Amino acid sequence: MPLVLSEEQTILRDSARDFIQEKSPVSGLRKLRDDKDKTGFDRTLWQDMAGLGWSGILIPEEYGGVDFGFVGLGLVMEEAGRTLTASPLLSTALLSASAILLAGTDEQKRAHLPNIASGETIWAFALEEGPHHAPFNIAASAVAEGDGFVLNGSKTFVFDGHVADKLIVVARTSGAADDKSGLSFFVVDGRAAGLKRTRTVMVDGRNAANLEFADLKLRASDCLGQPGQAGDHLETILDRARIGLAAEMMGTAQAAFDITHEYLQTRTQFGQLIGSFQALQHRAAKMFCELEISKSCVLQALQAIDNNANDIPALASLAKAQLCDTLHLVSSEALQMHGGVGMTDEYDVGLYLKRARVVEQAFGNARFHRDRYAQLDGF
Repeated sequence: MPLVLSEEQTILRDSARDFIQEKSPVSGLRKLRDDKDKTGFDRTLWQDMAGLGWSGILIPEEYGGVDFGFVGLGLVMEEAGRTLTASPLLSTALLSASAILLAGTDEQKRAHLPNIASGETIWAFALEEGPHHAPFNIAASAVAEGDGFVLNGSKTFVFDGHVADKLIVVARTSGAADDKSGLSFFVVDGRAAGLKRTRTVMVDGRNAANLEFADLKLRASDCLGQPGQAGDHLETILDRARIGLAAEMMGTAQAAFDITHEYLQTRTQFGQLIGSFQALQHRAAKMFCELEISKSCVLQALQAIDNNANDIPALASLAKAQLCDTLHLVSSEALQMHGGVGMTDEYDVGLYLKRARVVEQAFGNARFHRDRYAQLDGF
């Protein structure tokens, strides 16, 4: 399929860019950070995004969404990445909506998806249990008891987990801690007895949470889909998240490059624009080339989901690994080319580097995905 946008997708991208540049510039993230905002994102801004249909961009119309597809969501996330916009797009509109669409029953879809599409509820996806991405290394357990389950265990690095109205928790109902089988999804109320939520403010000023479950009682209907069948959907959900996050990283890398390019054209040293120095030109050219390669990787992966292609896992790992490398390179070079002022909080470029270091680790870093790509290719 040609790696070009349709007319409708181009209109969405342009309107998203205009909206985010006006309503959510980088100063918005600074304000959330400096005010020590308890939520970690602007709820009014999120309602405006929902009003534009972005919270329901993956959700079919029968459940109140707009069903514009993953290319559409990727374009929105890329524009959000340009200004480091903090929002529940990843946690709610992508991860949780995908989990419900893929694993939920018809009744569960009718119950939950309209509330996501309207922006009424914030959701979080609770998976990780350690310092490194290991999606099937799950020790949190849900033991059958009576007509329900009892949940025990802990989760780390849960995006928007401290303010989520609902949580989708990956727990083990059978098997050993590293088995791919025996996993289940459970919908947990954010105010449930037996749940302890601890907010963690990360280096990029964004929020995640550590969760602890102590004899938390669940009904049988709280299991999303069938017990023990979550493993069949988990990799698909994560691949969608990896591709969506790669799209956001694309926007972050492009913005960091644009800021640096402008600086090279205005900063003088020894009576000359530093952009005229050949060494810096070579380094800028390398960044430009990596960005162009990355754009193709991300768009191909997004299109693959919409087309239900059979190579989505490989494209997801390719996109995430490529964007980890590209964003690491661009954010580091941006700081270097700004010199000492790049280290000061007055300049935005340092914020892009901090965001880069966090998203590089989310859902698997470059090393994880190179190894996974090789395994998928039979090595």
